[in-house]
Amino acid sequence: MPSLNRKKANTKFLPAAAAAGPKQSPHLVSGESAHLDHVSNPVIVAHPISPRDEHRGKRDTYTSTSDNAPSAAMAVALKKVYKWLAPDADKEDDGRDKWPSRASFILAAMGGAVGLGNLLRYPSVVFANNGLQWFIPYFIALFFLGIPVLILEISIGQAYRGSVVVAFNGMNKHTKGVGLAVIMTGFAVATYYVPILAWIMHYFRCSFESPLPWAGRGEDFYLLDVIANDDPITPETGYVEYPGRGLVGETVGWCAFMWFLVWISIYKGVGMTGRVVYVTMGVPVVIMIIILGRSVSLDNAREGILLYVGEWNGDKLASGQIWQAAAGQIFFSIGVGFGYFTSYASYNSRFANSVQDALIIAFSNSAYEVIAAFAVFGVIGFLRYEPGDPSVSLSTFTVGFLTYPLALAEMPGAQVWSVLFFLTLGLLGMSSAFALVESFVTLICDSQLGQRTSRTLISTSIVIFAFLLSLMYCSRFGFYLLDAVDTWINNLCLIFVVWAECVAASTLYRYKDATMQVGGIAYLIHSLGYILAMVLGVAVGQAVSPDAGAGVGFGIFIVSNIIAVILGKSPVTPAPAFWGKNPWLSKLWWLGFYPINQLRRDLNLIVATGNKWKIPVVWSVVIRYITPPILAIIVSFAYPAFYLKRMDPLHIVAFTLAHLIMCITAAGFIVPRWFDVFIPPAKLGRGADMYTPTTGMAEPEFLDVHDKEKGHGKGVETSPSTSLK
Repeated sequence: MPSLNRKKANTKFLPAAAAAGPKQSPHLVSGESAHLDHVSNPVIVAHPISPRDEHRGKRDTYTSTSDNAPSAAMAVALKKVYKWLAPDADKEDDGRDKWPSRASFILAAMGGAVGLGNLLRYPSVVFANNGLQWFIPYFIALFFLGIPVLILEISIGQAYRGSVVVAFNGMNKHTKGVGLAVIMTGFAVATYYVPILAWIMHYFRCSFESPLPWAGRGEDFYLLDVIANDDPITPETGYVEYPGRGLVGETVGWCAFMWFLVWISIYKGVGMTGRVVYVTMGVPVVIMIIILGRSVSLDNAREGILLYVGEWNGDKLASGQIWQAAAGQIFFSIGVGFGYFTSYASYNSRFANSVQDALIIAFSNSAYEVIAAFAVFGVIGFLRYEPGDPSVSLSTFTVGFLTYPLALAEMPGAQVWSVLFFLTLGLLGMSSAFALVESFVTLICDSQLGQRTSRTLISTSIVIFAFLLSLMYCSRFGFYLLDAVDTWINNLCLIFVVWAECVAASTLYRYKDATMQVGGIAYLIHSLGYILAMVLGVAVGQAVSPDAGAGVGFGIFIVSNIIAVILGKSPVTPAPAFWGKNPWLSKLWWLGFYPINQLRRDLNLIVATGNKWKIPVVWSVVIRYITPPILAIIVSFAYPAFYLKRMDPLHIVAFTLAHLIMCITAAGFIVPRWFDVFIPPAKLGRGADMYTPTTGMAEPEFLDVHDKEKGHGKGVETSPSTSLK
């Protein structure tokens, strides 16, 4: 054994346990290294450390530390950057993810609303109805169609804290199918919306070329180079044939790229989305201001702007075309009926100011498209287009891919303006695309299966599935398929599901209160009369004449109300104010106003706490008696239009798809348990029938606890009122 008489103990490389002192082996001495034998009774064996070994150990330690320090520091820095760019979502008190800020929610919701429809569709619709008179039906549609439905969708999402299906289940278990149909409508649009963005990215890439490749050949570049579809064959008799086969390579590539960006935007939830929207909404606003300044300074731009706001063509108000166009534009530009407002609002703070948020979103959406249209009309004046010219036909695609690009090619610095324009379109489109997909992702995440699966895996799976579906629009007949699906999803399916939203909310919400007051038979007669008046009224209007349709509709509604009031029993609980003056008026109030008015009151318990804005009384009347009839009329125009396309197989497929989605609403009403898989077990009881007339229901967070402790379907009375405000 070496001598113990070393002058300086060398314990530098001893294990910490060995340096502890009292429990050391007496054989472990200074200047010796220790190795443990891994046995039940370890034996410490000492070996001498030579000066050379000691120096080598110091050198190796220094080298290892110096090599690892920079890489470790870089890893920490990269992790911090990643956390900043893709933060985890904050949590609400109930454990649900929430937006980083109110601004994030509003920007995300605006991103869903503001898209290609604002920048491209709106100018084309106004061009066909040019003049200041356009704004009369436009703002009427905004206040009686867009804003009321937007308030409904945001409020139920915030109150029921879940996907669209969860929210509609909260109103009534029979309306779960309406919620799923809304989500499927949005997802169907997403699958063809991203291929449109792929075409935009093709233009964006070509914007860096000099000269611009579409200069002097705008239509050929669009149809032959970008769309690259074979022309259909239309025989005199028989079905249209589409000879195109295979995929368009560049469209597939850009489609995959845009789906990747969509995935990046949503895979971590609202924490990540709340970061992305500052780019996808902030940058387009800035660029559009720049483009607007350039467009209105073009030669002859003044004449185009005068077509927009410098004429009054009052005779156009007598035509139904301008009213239908205004209603359709408000619907498509705001984006109700796709589900993302409800999904986004479910991640709001529970007591956020949803009514104020809805108004901010609606007015911002309209302001963007009304102001941005000045840029397009400046270009229209520059190109010297006239509304009455039969050779000029503007549509969403022609404005974006023909009209504006041709003007850009003639501007000084064409490449710069082209890059800015198509970058704006791409960012606006991307924010709408990931909003459309978010509804589906939230549905699965909130389902019984999704609560056991990571959001990243769910988002990835849905995006891959959506990309595969998008490939059919990237084919050499994809443009025609896209046009067909877009036509029937928007003109038929979308309008129908929003009609179903309004009818379900105003008829089925807490209907048991009404049936217990006036009787089930009376309530059934009234409800059937209310629905049949719209369905048969528009059917007769299309088949015979508008006057005949109006007569049938009002006749059915009035007769059904009279029969229901006669057969109904006198309510035990009187109706409020004017309606409670006699039993007949009281019956009519319980039949025709109670469900939607009570929904308003119950939602106000959540969204109008403190100094928050309340949902006004007039909202109930609009949702019940104004919005649904207008939507029914718009839907009725779809069926005569399909007759003209009945020999086109792509339109037949798209028309069938639209009806399959519409049938989901009926399936949910008839067999609601089929949709229970999409509802967390703790929230299944929310939609059960309950009887608590004229009283506000407890907040949903209380119902969560109540469902778990008491079982399903029991309401809790809070703040009973002697009069219904």
